[in-house]
Amino acid sequence: MAKIRSKNSQDKDDEMFVDVELDEGTVTCKIITIFETGGKDYIAVLPLDKNGENKDGEVWIYGHTEDPDGTPHLHYIEDDDEYERASDAFDEYLDNEQFDAMP
Repeated sequence: MAKIRSKNSQDKDDEMFVDVELDEGTVTCKIITIFETGGKDYIAVLPLDKNGENKDGEVWIYGHTEDPDGTPHLHYIEDDDEYERASDAFDEYLDNEQFDAMP
């Protein structure tokens, strides 16, 4: 089970975080976006180090579902083709965000 929480600061919009359980322990990740492609939901997260930073720019993409009560679940994407589709959709999201940020 993933635990999603928000953090509000005066300088930024609400930031959402999720704790991802790995074999090596728990990693806190900043949620970049939740998106849909091919009829499935996915979540893109930025893993953070102990200082709350991500210095290498690595992004993790997982399948995303929610229970009827709203509890989120992240799922490892095992199929290479499905992961490629999700990755392409995330790249398109980034392209749109960069375009929207242009003056």
